[in-house]
Parts: sequence; structure tokens; C-alpha cells
Amino acid sequence: MKIITVGNTLSLFLAITFALCVAWGLVAPENLHMHQAWQNLLPGFTWISLHSFLIGLLGAYLYGWYAALIIVPLHRFFNRGAESA
Repeated sequence: MKIITVGNTLSLFLAITFALCVAWGLVAPENLHMHQAWQNLLPGFTWISLHSFLIGLLGAYLYGWYAALIIVPLHRFFNRGAESA
């Protein structure tokens, strides 16, 4: 696993998911919104302005890189043991 590939993949996945959730929140009834969860997970995100959306998008992207920085070394560690067996 290459950290660049995994980092960009996870980051884009989370950024796209965030954008789709915001788009859903703009057309769906209030009781189906996700913005309360996003407000808790993404510091600086509030419902909704362009500035807040961009902060949320950046936060989602950075969470993807955080996950990659944890997952790839763990994968390498456990995969190393599997190759010698």
C-alpha cells in the first residue's frame, strides 16, 4: 500500500461524501439532515455558508489523510508478518 494513494483515496471519498451529505441536507426535510453530526466532527463547520462548507470540505479531506497515516503503517506491520509465514 502506498501512503499517497491511500491518503488521496480516503480523503476524496470523505470529501465527496461530505459534499453529498450537504447537498442532501439542502433538499431533504430537517429531520433527515446530517449537519449535527458534521458540526460535532468538523471544527468550524456550521450549517451552512460557503465559508463553512469549504471548512467542512477541508476537514473531511484532512480526516482522510489522518486515517491513511494510521492505516498504511498498520497494514505494513501486519502484512510483514504474513509474508514470512
